[in-house]
Amino acid sequence: MIPEASDPLPPEAELALAWSAPKVRAPLSMVLQLDRRLARIVGRTQEPMLGQMRLAWWREALGKPVAERPRGDVVLDGIGLHWQGREAFLVQMVDGWEVLVTAQSLGPAEAEAFGEGRGAFFAGLADDPAAGPLATRLAAAGRRWALADAAAQVSNPAESAALVGAGLAAAATAVRIPGGLSGLAVLEALAARALARGGRPLMEGRGASVAALRAAIFRV
Repeated sequence: MIPEASDPLPPEAELALAWSAPKVRAPLSMVLQLDRRLARIVGRTQEPMLGQMRLAWWREALGKPVAERPRGDVVLDGIGLHWQGREAFLVQMVDGWEVLVTAQSLGPAEAEAFGEGRGAFFAGLADDPAAGPLATRLAAAGRRWALADAAAQVSNPAESAALVGAGLAAAATAVRIPGGLSGLAVLEALAARALARGGRPLMEGRGASVAALRAAIFRV
């Protein structure tokens, strides 16, 4: 695979990075870049088998020790620096995107599987990814963000409805998101607002910045 440059991130991602602790910014930036790379693969796929092959390249690369991975791709190199030992969360992201390549139609079950896989990296950013209550909290937040963002991108009303429904079903727990991960709270709050509005873009309307600020401060 030919190495590619990184992509510009959407406004909500830049806002999340700004509210994140310094030690979180690089890992979060890299995983959001990976997410955009995978989204591009899926968006350009017309033959499912070819899409699966391209996703398999990432799955295989992430499964190798850092020293054995191809060099020169800014995203893969950045992942090697900032996600070493936690690549399983990124493999889940690849698996989530693959659901959109292989599914003949996007119904509730497919939407749930997509959201769970794509948003798995939220839990991977915690100091202890295995911590039960917090991991559950972050996983639900990740699903909500993944589904809300996708719902705003699809043009098929039935698929958008499936994504919105799965996102609304990803209920949050009472566990507070740590201050260093305030950026994830921002993404979750914007996603919840977008889902409540029927799958609108995350930063649409003047209320988006208020929702982001409240989430960054209170993280609930």
